[in-house]
Amino acid sequence: MSSILIVDDEDSFRNRMATAFQRRGYTVYQAPSYDDAMAILRECKVDMAIFDLKMEGKNGLILVQDSLQIQPTLRIVVLTGYGSISTATKAIKLGALSYLAKPADIDEIIAAFNVETEDDLQLDDGDLEPPSLARVEWEHIQRVLSDCEGNISAAAKKLNIHRRTLQRKLYKYAPK
Repeated sequence: MSSILIVDDEDSFRNRMATAFQRRGYTVYQAPSYDDAMAILRECKVDMAIFDLKMEGKNGLILVQDSLQIQPTLRIVVLTGYGSISTATKAIKLGALSYLAKPADIDEIIAAFNVETEDDLQLDDGDLEPPSLARVEWEHIQRVLSDCEGNISAAAKKLNIHRRTLQRKLYKYAPK
């Protein structure tokens, strides 16, 4: 049985991830911050870890670097809603196996942990398909809403759309 550490400052997201991994037979440790994660890593042997990039205090990149000093065999996936090429590159250089954008499902995360060789990294033609415009819009709205701490009126103002329009968009399921 493998163990996994999930570090994310968003309680509901972290709890959903923990439940999904527990259902798959993993021993799950949870931490909302850098300090809590480091305490767990010092006390417990952990096989894998999922780190959020943006947290209060020290960020996920620092956590990647410091956690590998404590447990060099730790397999890390960085999962964030604030993705960029530069932070993805830095995370990989610091020792993360992969860098995924939220929302990522459990199967995607497990697949990221199972990448073993460069042959596994080769993309099929189907992997090169860009996200739809509706999907990009949905992700942008989610990021802005997160920045506004869930305040729909503030998010609508930042997005320059009417509050009710934003509510209608949020009511729909995320596009594929």
